[in-house]
Amino acid sequence: MTIEIKKKQEQTIIEIVGRLDTITAPALDKTINTDIADTKHLVLDVKGMEYISSAGLRVLLATQKKMQKVGSMKVINVCEEVMEVFEMTGFADILVIE
Repeated sequence: MTIEIKKKQEQTIIEIVGRLDTITAPALDKTINTDIADTKHLVLDVKGMEYISSAGLRVLLATQKKMQKVGSMKVINVCEEVMEVFEMTGFADILVIE
């Protein structure tokens, strides 16, 4: 998995490419909690994310809770396979998906 961060004023866009699973989820969690701790509006661009596991879902849920306290979070460019996981787990109702 690769993570690319783009900052625009108070908005941060994180592009995720590859698999978000047990092995890679800690890297995303660290990025969110250290590298972008001051952001008010977070956009997760997952157009290149091909798979998400329960560990990845936990990171997204924790991030959503954190961002609700300070601003907003949305997930964009979700592929069909990842969207199916979001729908089956109920995350489609929790996350703001565009």
